Amino acid sequence: MRTPAAALALGVVLALAAATAHAEPVIVALGDSITSGLGVAADEAYPALLEARLRRDGYAYRVINAGVSGDTTAGGLRRVDWVLRARPEIVILALGANDGLRGQSPPTTRANLEAIVARLTAAGARVLLAGMRLPPNYGEGFTRQFEAIFPAVARRANVALVPFLLDGVAADPTLNQADGLHPNAAGHRVIADRLWPHLAPLLKKPSRGK
Repeated sequence: MRTPAAALALGVVLALAAATAHAEPVIVALGDSITSGLGVAADEAYPALLEARLRRDGYAYRVINAGVSGDTTAGGLRRVDWVLRARPEIVILALGANDGLRGQSPPTTRANLEAIVARLTAAGARVLLAGMRLPPNYGEGFTRQFEAIFPAVARRANVALVPFLLDGVAADPTLNQADGLHPNAAGHRVIADRLWPHLAPLLKKPSRGK
């Protein structure tokens, strides 16, 4: 029998493989439970909302949700080959939160992210890196060191950066589920809106007028 994690991974592989059968350019959202849309409908998660906006604005992109609940940067690094099977033009890289929540060494998290970005860019993908932050109860020193990972990776690799994926969503009970960690449908709408100004400069011109 497949474990839940294996089933999720298989689903990601099948989705990525299906993407290659389409002529449209591909955007892959590589992330964890926030990206996968834990607790909300598939069409309410921010990758689906971004695809809907792309369609409305005349951009012929498919957005593949490669979010796996519980994933870390190490897991994401292991999944890069799967992502590249879709030949993505753009990858939204939103990993690292679980590393921090588990007390993973920030240098290790940074090294994993740098390796992911290097492999993606070497394959010709443009990367939009999403920054993460930790709750203050993890200690000021650790939280600052963790937060600094993302701008450092973006600067070194010269890739676009969203300073904080959950900007405007974190700690707002009206935008999160009961666990206080995962955005609800309204929270995902905010994420998609905040991501858009960072994603738009990476896109090709629309295929038709608005």
